[in-house]
Amino acid sequence: METIIVIKIGGNIIDDKNALAEFLSDFAAIKAPKMLIHGGGKLATQLSKELNIEPQLIDGRRITDEKTIDIVTMVYAGLINKKIVAQLQANDTNAIGLTGADANIIEAHKRIHPSIDFGFVGDIDCVNADFLLELISKNKTPIIAPITHDKKGNLLNTNADTMAAAIAVELSKVKKVSFFYCFEKDGLLKDVNNNESIISHLTIAEIEQLKEKQIINAGMLPKTANIIHALENGVEKVILCHAKNVRSIVNENAKFGTTFTKN
Repeated sequence: METIIVIKIGGNIIDDKNALAEFLSDFAAIKAPKMLIHGGGKLATQLSKELNIEPQLIDGRRITDEKTIDIVTMVYAGLINKKIVAQLQANDTNAIGLTGADANIIEAHKRIHPSIDFGFVGDIDCVNADFLLELISKNKTPIIAPITHDKKGNLLNTNADTMAAAIAVELSKVKKVSFFYCFEKDGLLKDVNNNESIISHLTIAEIEQLKEKQIINAGMLPKTANIIHALENGVEKVILCHAKNVRSIVNENAKFGTTFTKN
């Protein structure tokens, strides 16, 4: 069975012009059918401040009011997405930029919370895997921004890690999927101050043990929650690795980063 490569690229790579260019060159060189989900980096926050719209965050998640959804849509679905598409076209990859609203790829609903109004923040309901596979079958490479919609005319800001996991899960129902989270670290580190302390393999049970020991904490908690969700719902493995290593892992079966499996 053909393997689909699903890659989510982190915001710190997005923010680094040279690192992003290097990653996109490597991504273009991946031989297997592939798609890319990207976050927004710091640009939306910077633009908000320039427009005197103070960003609101609760537990690291953005509160998205009407002004903010306009900004994040312009930045994520516009500038960042189209710059990525243009660079991939320059690398002979026939990329197509999308949001969840395009062809109803990802439908979501406004987040429901008993005490916090997150505004135009979307939690995913369904993914249209058939359309994504149709694009891939026509040698087009989907580049997906973290914007969804609710079928009521509203655009919603959706966490890119969560979006990538949902896409990987839905694709895994009909295809074999290799799912990557690519960022600026070499993998999951036992000691954040020691870049050599990479944990090469973890099961779901071992993730929970590391959470109890607070080796997995802070920003890695929601990421590992998405990894667990993917593994429990059909994705065979998830690899967390440095963006510079993903081409070697896919094309040459090189061993880099941290590989997560269900058992």
